[in-house]
Amino acid sequence: MIDDRTLSNVWAPRLLAALRIMSALLFLEHGLVKVFGFPPEAAPGPQALTSLFGIAGLIETVGGVLLLIGLFTRPVAFLLAGEMAVGYFMVHAPDAFFPAINGGDAAILFCFVFLYLAAAGPGAWSVDELRQSRSD
Repeated sequence: MIDDRTLSNVWAPRLLAALRIMSALLFLEHGLVKVFGFPPEAAPGPQALTSLFGIAGLIETVGGVLLLIGLFTRPVAFLLAGEMAVGYFMVHAPDAFFPAINGGDAAILFCFVFLYLAAAGPGAWSVDELRQSRSD
C-alpha cells in the first residue's frame, strides 16, 4: 500500500505531468488539424491562417508543443484556458445549451484542465522543472 506521503511527494508530480502531457498531445491534434490538415479528413480541416480558426490553430499548435515539453507552463495554460472558454461560447454554445448536444464538452474540459495546470504548474518531467533546478 502506498502511504499518503509517497503519494503526495512522489506520485502527484508524476501524475500531474502525465495529465499535462496527454492533454497537450490531444490539444496539439486540434491545432494540427487547423494548421496542417493532419490527421487527414478530420474536421474542420486546414484553415486560412489569417482566419479566426487559423489563428486558433496556431495558438493550439504552439501552445500544445509548449505544454507538451513543459515550457512556460503556467502562462501558456492560462492563455489556452481562455482560448477554450472563448471557443466554447463563440462556436459551441450558440448551437445548443447542453454540451453533449453542442459538441463543446472537450472545450470545457480543456479549459478547466488548463486552468488547473496554470495553478498547479507542470509537474515532473518538464523544461520548467529543469530551469528551476538550475537556478536554485
